[in-house]
Amino acid sequence: MAETAVIEDQLRASIIARPDVILQDPDVMRALVNADGQAQGANVIDLRSVAMDRLEQRLDRLESAHRSVLAAAYDNLSGTQQIQRAILRMLEPQDFEEFVQTLSGDVADVLRVDGMRLLLETEQTEDELSLTAMGDILSVAEPGFVRAYVTGGRDIPMPSVLLRQRRAEVDQIYGPRGADIQSEALLVLELGADKLPALLIMGSSDPDQFHPSHGTDLLGFFGGVFERAMRLWLA
Repeated sequence: MAETAVIEDQLRASIIARPDVILQDPDVMRALVNADGQAQGANVIDLRSVAMDRLEQRLDRLESAHRSVLAAAYDNLSGTQQIQRAILRMLEPQDFEEFVQTLSGDVADVLRVDGMRLLLETEQTEDELSLTAMGDILSVAEPGFVRAYVTGGRDIPMPSVLLRQRRAEVDQIYGPRGADIQSEALLVLELGADKLPALLIMGSSDPDQFHPSHGTDLLGFFGGVFERAMRLWLA
């Protein structure tokens, strides 16, 4: 006859006093279920053990999904605060030149991008517009350049925001820094019925910072605010 194990009085009293501690410990419960299965013998199917295994797997999946939801919520909150800080800084300048320069300075730092360009389509030359004094941030291009750059020359609808990996033609946008740009965000700007379109370009050395699979709502909001600010400056 098998000898019956005896639980120490102190341990027995602790379990009786706090049974919830046993129930909430998955390792202890698993050990108890396994011990019960061994006592029943190999020829007995323990449906409770099978059910518990399935519940544990489902709980693991739920916990993993919960962590993913929390991480996504945190990232979204962090991104929202980042965009808000960039917009507030963008609205501080008192003249157009300072407004443009802020883009490549404080706004770029807040958004953590390595390059930012504002490209305006125009039928005039850059010399005629006297834009060279504003540095590398502002440049001009012939009519049709924005659509060609955004769509790659394809006959497709032009999105208001486009995220993509590095393209060969980035050198003509970023100049010497083009070799460092591995991903970019393109924000198409409509500056008014009588004006040609413009393009705000954000470039990053991180190939995953602007990925086609990422959401564009926050950048779309930033682009909308920037577009309205540009209309006021150009009015």
